[in-house]
Amino acid sequence: MQDGTPWPGNCVRDHPGMIQVFLGHSGVRDVEGNELPHLVYVSREKRPGFEHHKKAGAMNALIRVSAVLSNAPYLLNVDCDHYINNSKALREAMCFMMDPTSGKKVCYVQFPQRFDGIDRHDRYSNRNVVFFDINMKGLDGIQGPIYVGTGCVFRRQALYGFDAPITKKPPGKTCNCLPKWCCCLCCCSRKNKKTKQKKDKTKKSKQREASKQIHALENIEEGISESNTLKSSEASQVKLEKKFGQSPVFVASTLLEDGGIPQNASPASLLSEAIQVISCGYEDKTEWGKEVGWIYGSVTEDILTGFKMHCHGWRSVYCIPKRPAFKGSAPINLSDRLHQVLRWALGSVEIFLSRHCPIWYGYGGGLKWLERFSYINSVVYPWTSIPLLVYCTLPAICLLTGKFIVPEISNYASLIFMALFISIAATGILEMQWGGVGIDDWWRNEQFWVIGGVSSHLFALFQGLLKVLAGVSTSFTVTSKAADDGEFSELYLFKWTTLLIPPTTLLVINIIGVVVGISDAINNGYDSWGPLFGRLFFAFWVIIHLYPFLKGLLGKQDRMPTIILVWSILLASILTLMWVRINPFVSKDGPVLEVCGLNCDD
Repeated sequence: MQDGTPWPGNCVRDHPGMIQVFLGHSGVRDVEGNELPHLVYVSREKRPGFEHHKKAGAMNALIRVSAVLSNAPYLLNVDCDHYINNSKALREAMCFMMDPTSGKKVCYVQFPQRFDGIDRHDRYSNRNVVFFDINMKGLDGIQGPIYVGTGCVFRRQALYGFDAPITKKPPGKTCNCLPKWCCCLCCCSRKNKKTKQKKDKTKKSKQREASKQIHALENIEEGISESNTLKSSEASQVKLEKKFGQSPVFVASTLLEDGGIPQNASPASLLSEAIQVISCGYEDKTEWGKEVGWIYGSVTEDILTGFKMHCHGWRSVYCIPKRPAFKGSAPINLSDRLHQVLRWALGSVEIFLSRHCPIWYGYGGGLKWLERFSYINSVVYPWTSIPLLVYCTLPAICLLTGKFIVPEISNYASLIFMALFISIAATGILEMQWGGVGIDDWWRNEQFWVIGGVSSHLFALFQGLLKVLAGVSTSFTVTSKAADDGEFSELYLFKWTTLLIPPTTLLVINIIGVVVGISDAINNGYDSWGPLFGRLFFAFWVIIHLYPFLKGLLGKQDRMPTIILVWSILLASILTLMWVRINPFVSKDGPVLEVCGLNCDD
């Protein structure tokens, strides 16, 4: 520090809470005379033995500090590897938040993620345009997009776990709005009202006598009511402290829907209160991370947080300005990209095996059915790695065993199959046209879905089961992004990881299957070439999907790394010996000699 003492935050795992105000209430203005916004550095307290909940815990600490110091009604969440590319996008978000008709029910405005430093072909589908330009647009027509962790403007009240405001129903129809055939019903009801009015007069006289007696008791009840109101206010204060924590300043700020802080509060008192709300034990025995703020329990806290808001009846909005609102850097290296997908899939598995699973959580709230299906899809997709792995393995097995993957079907069944195939293809084409997604981006997304499905999703499934069922926790590292020492230098850098083993194995067995199938057809003659083409089609289809993975293994010099070469030779030898054992070219009893009908002795 300036006085020569060491910085208190040098030990990242053991340091006190620190707040440094760069721009505060001093009234600093820019060259045009406009007051500059507050700029405050916050580092929450870290002590050994406490669970800090990673990013979710840091975001909750920032919510509390900002509520004590400024208490703005809206918050902007941007990751450290993103930057603001369009300052006017915040105004567009405010247009949704402050809309007089539906703005009160909007919990957050989500912007799409856009990235810099991605290669022209987007080899590993880092742009993820199918998700951001098709899926998220579709969700915007239901109850809104899911929260993706960055590039999002929040309403503070929605983060506090409050229910969305109930929209008032439109006024009922008067008699002038009803059709003519309803007039007779109205007339009958009027006659009944006249008879009721006579009875009401007798009731009013009795009520006047009773009111005199009640008025005499009001003076006695006034003193009792005052004591009751005090008790109820104290009970509500205790209830709020159990929910938000033991900070009276922060608890009071949660009740201010339009934000703001007390005018008579001194900056020193606010800073001391802000230090208190970022202490390690502040969240103990409260609802932080359970019902309030960013929700704990998964490494993908963004899905859980948005899901809880939608369950409270809020809706979200997807905003796509012409100029991208925010831009960031993406992991363009194959290994880093697989680790990123692994972390996302692991979070989905954790949610699937928790009480917050959208299959059984949140019924009776404000979550719409189609929105629930979208959340179910976001936590179920890692389980598709098992059938996908089988699908990518079957073509090689068919080529090695000589059996076809598709059984013979009737003409009627084939027509149904073709109709389903055409309808799925037409739906995909319409989605691409509607979302403005090109065929190249769609194909890259399909390729990496297979690559990530047989590697990251599969590993995430097993890690999630071990963590939930056996208590074996897995640590994750922050994904490294593109380097600055050369354009796309990280793209060609090879980093060994166990995630590369399953796709490599699938590539090897399918290539061996193709070689074995062609060799078998050459030995058996022309009759075996017809069934071979169907088997080769499925094998080549798998190889084409894994082509970006193969290209990533080769690297810039088009040379296979040594460890991959060793794995390939080992797997090829094992699978070849297995094939020879199961279905050899020559029978176990030796070559079968048939009498051809010709007398060779002549």
